Formats: sequence, structure tokens, C-alpha cells
Amino acid sequence: MSLSVSRRLAAVTAFAVAGLFASAAPAALAAPTAAAAAPTPPDIPLANVKAHLSQLSTIAANNGGNRAHGRAGYKASIDYVKGKLDAAGFTTTLQTFTSSGATGYNLIADWPGGDPNSVLMAGSHLDSVTAGAGINDNGSGSAAVLETALAVSRAGLQPTKHLRFGWWGAEELGLIGSKYYVNNLPAAEKAKISGYLNFDMIGSPNPGYFVYDDDPTIEQTFKNYYTGLGIPTEIETEGDGRSDHAPFKSAGIPVGGLFSGADYTKTAAQAQKWGGTSGQAFDRCYHSSCDSLTNINDTALDRNSDAVAYAIWTLGAATPVPPGQSFENTADVNIPDSPAAAVSSPITVSGVTGNAPATTKVDVNIVHTYRGDLVVDLVAPDGTVYNLHNRSGGSADNLVQTYTVNASSEAANGVWNLRVKDSAAQDVGYINSWKITF
Repeated sequence: MSLSVSRRLAAVTAFAVAGLFASAAPAALAAPTAAAAAPTPPDIPLANVKAHLSQLSTIAANNGGNRAHGRAGYKASIDYVKGKLDAAGFTTTLQTFTSSGATGYNLIADWPGGDPNSVLMAGSHLDSVTAGAGINDNGSGSAAVLETALAVSRAGLQPTKHLRFGWWGAEELGLIGSKYYVNNLPAAEKAKISGYLNFDMIGSPNPGYFVYDDDPTIEQTFKNYYTGLGIPTEIETEGDGRSDHAPFKSAGIPVGGLFSGADYTKTAAQAQKWGGTSGQAFDRCYHSSCDSLTNINDTALDRNSDAVAYAIWTLGAATPVPPGQSFENTADVNIPDSPAAAVSSPITVSGVTGNAPATTKVDVNIVHTYRGDLVVDLVAPDGTVYNLHNRSGGSADNLVQTYTVNASSEAANGVWNLRVKDSAAQDVGYINSWKITF
């Protein structure tokens, strides 16, 4: 991760999430489900990822103890990754640039097939600082992305989207390689990238589970994965602007990713839900010589590597669903503070033939000073409840989000209600509007 720091200026208030899924619910309580099934993502073998880390460690040891920009260890690292990808059937491109008087390298690998006008890209920086081998920062992300790419080859994956992977140089000098790549893409090529996923430090020895909140669909994809493991996540803030997603985001490309923590200190609350040691940095060897093979938490690396594959398989298979007929209620409804009862905003639907689709969309716009207090349900005409939001999102304000609900067992016509309850005191708001689309 780069040394430069940029902080979030405001909370994200616009979310568009597709495909929420949950464990089995009671008969009267249905859960949102994915709009379309994707190929089953593979389990990424931890042993394979660690084998790549071992190779990177050896490369560093044989080249002055690091894999930094302009040093022999970095070029040897690029050559190692490129060799694996070439053998697996990828089309690889070695992009060169100059920084600090030295030649730098980006490696781009394209998997044949998929829609060339809809590119899903995943990447990580491959360089270390000069102080050490950079096994967590960022051998961990580089190895996981590499092994996921190799898993694509082993599976003969034929996703809807075109898959592209990138390994960036000179990140530690200020995102130099990724900036060069993005800045040199023609506007038409930038427009083809539907999303960029970044993986920087995903095996921290005292790990947290942080998810980028820059793009709602990508964010929810990772949250879905961790929900399936029963692991709570937090919004990633430590790395804002400090890693290679930043140039893509600045170019208007949707971004997302994972992070397990750097030199910020793990709190007692975080240690309680994730384990590890409170009062200690997520990575005490951040940018230090001790960032070696012993500076990895295997559990975090394993989970996050599987999450990389989950996202590639899921987002790579995504196909847009054309919108149907929409009905909207724009009347404001005040949400009283807890312990007051829930409030409802109704929409009367008529003229729709048959049942609601499995891809019923619910757009919610709630103005509230603490969305973590809110429980939001869609109530069907027959009284069936579909939980949309259950006190998640932490201390951020407002809930502006799109959900996909499998309401195929419901008659479309009738009165649908958005039901909202404030479940904790001291924060207020109102339903600004909501819309249901069949």
C-alpha cells in the first residue's frame, strides 16, 4: 500500500445492490435472492497461494532483500507471474513506464472470450518497499489474484464479461503504475471497464475484514460472501486513496475490493468479532523488514483468496435485467425515534399480469442520521415480509439503495408496503420515496 493518504470527505449515500441472499427464513419471512445464478466459484487452495508467496520471498532474498520498483527483485517478480499466466493460456502484455529514473512494469493479462465491451478487471500491486520482501504488502493480494486467474484457466471459465487481471508497479511511490495504465487508456477503452477490483494486503497477521464501499454492487458481492461465512465486515477507510483502485475511481470506473488492515490499531470491539489482539496494529510489520512469510495470517489469506474468486465468478457472469413496469410513492413519511412503532408507506399496484417476477426491484430512499438503527421490510399484499435492511451500515447516514427480491410467489397487483422501524434511540429521519419495479 502506498504511503500517501487521502481521507473520505463524506459518507456514501447512493447504493444500488443486486442479489442479496440470506440463510433460510421462516415461512412468513422471505429473503431477497440473486437475480441470476452464476457458475459456482471454486475454493482457492491456500497452499497454492502460499506457494506463490514463497516464490516471491525467494525472489526478494536473491535480489537484495526486496522487490521494489527499479530493483531486480521487482522485475523477477513480474517475470514469475507472467510465466504462470502465459502457460495458463492468458494473453499477457508487459507495459513499461519510467519513474524516479528507473523503468517500471505493469503486467496485464486477458482471458480469451467474454464481452469485449464489458470488462471486469481485478488487480494488485506487485512491488514492495525497499525495506523488505513485502509478503503481506502486497505479495498477499498479488498471489491471490494470480491463483484466481489460474483457477479461471483450470475451470475453462466462459463468463459473460471479458476478464482482465493486472499487477501494478511503483505503487509504493504513489500509485505510479496504475495511474500510468489508466491515464494511457483511450476514453473508449475506459468506458468498457464495468468494474475494477483491488486487493492490497489481504493476509494481515492481526486481520480485520474490510470491504470497499465505493460501488454498491461490488460492495454487496463481497458482503454476500462474508455473510455466507458468518463473518461481519466493516467499511474500509484506512486505504482510501492509498491503493491502485484510486486512479480507476478518478476515471469514473466502478471500484471495489478487500483489505485486512495495515498500521491502524485493532479496537477491542474488532477483536471481539474477528479475534486477534486489540490495541495492536493489524500489521505490525507494515513497510518493515519483518514483512516476511511469517507475517501472514493463513485464515485471513484463505478467506480473502476465496472471496477474490467469488467476486470474479459472480460479477463476471452478471447479465443486466431490463426494467419492467414501475410504481412509486414520493410522499414523505416521518420515522419516529425508537421505541415508537414502525411506519409504512403504501404503493397500490394494478394492471400487472400474474405474479411478481423473481427479479422484483425495490428502490429505497430514506433520509436518516444513522442508518444502522433501521429495520426495513417490503410487505407483500398477502402480508409476506421480505427483509431488505437489518440495522447494517454502521454510523453512516441515509439509506439509498436498490434491492432485488424474489417475490415470484406473490400476486403483483395489490397494496405493497415499505415498512420501516427505528430500533435504537437518538436518531431521526423520514422515508423520502420508494419504488417497486416488476
